[in-house]
Amino acid sequence: MPNKRKKIVALLLLLSGIASSQKQGFARSGDGTPIFYRTFGSGKPLLIINGGPGMNSNGFEELAQNLGKNNLVILYDQRGTGKSTLKNPTAKNMTMDLLVDDIDRLRKKLGFDSWIVLGHSFGGMLGSYYTSLHPTRVDKLILSSSGGIDLELLNHRDLIRSKLDKTQRDSLAYWESKIDNGDTTYTTSLGRGRALAPAYVVQPKFHAVLAKRLTQGNRRINTLIWQDLNRMHFDCAPKLRNFEKPVLIIQGKQDIVPHEIAEKAHRVLKNSRVVLLENCSHYGWLDAENAYFSEVGNFLKS
Repeated sequence: MPNKRKKIVALLLLLSGIASSQKQGFARSGDGTPIFYRTFGSGKPLLIINGGPGMNSNGFEELAQNLGKNNLVILYDQRGTGKSTLKNPTAKNMTMDLLVDDIDRLRKKLGFDSWIVLGHSFGGMLGSYYTSLHPTRVDKLILSSSGGIDLELLNHRDLIRSKLDKTQRDSLAYWESKIDNGDTTYTTSLGRGRALAPAYVVQPKFHAVLAKRLTQGNRRINTLIWQDLNRMHFDCAPKLRNFEKPVLIIQGKQDIVPHEIAEKAHRVLKNSRVVLLENCSHYGWLDAENAYFSEVGNFLKS
């Protein structure tokens, strides 16, 4: 009898795990690149576009799970990152237009006529570009610590280093010099992440989490996308002026992204609102958890 009970308990645990697991799979891009996605929760579809460029979606699960309480949240790896593998990233297969096409093919794969889009950091730039090209597919837009709707960000120098003290800047210079000299070890990458983390979050308890997140970056993809942004003279403003659906622009008062970037987007987007969070840098759902989720939650319900 005890053995039978054990088997029943094991079966129930297995079934429970299956029932609570999230859907995941792959969409197929136009050039055959597999685009990996995961879903969380249920309700109106909400796509999260993570930052980078050149970083996977790991680290955004907590955000997805929280928003998944009231929405069907889709989290995906951008081409060339995570499980969306791309053997040889080049200037031809790593462009903003292909990133947008990947997003819309994912939408079609999942069977949505439209969805809410939340773009964080570089993801805000990509989300803005997607919205400018597919405005009827976006019900609402959330720009979370967005890099902007154009290339004004490049006019602001040393955004990250200005948030670090001298010791942190010296540490960053040390680790980056090792990387520039060909050191590709995880130890060196993590050392760089630890030096950078204080610029991204106000609360020290999150430094370790951000340090690990910052080890995920793919420098080649990052360079290729920024080259493409410059090549195309990235500017979403002309098309976004006609976008009239609700937009929430939210970031920290101590963000590495200057407030001017948010205000410019606000002037262009007719039906937008700017929220600046107190005691908060680049990751609002970490530094200002209650305020961030309150603002985003109310926006999604409105």
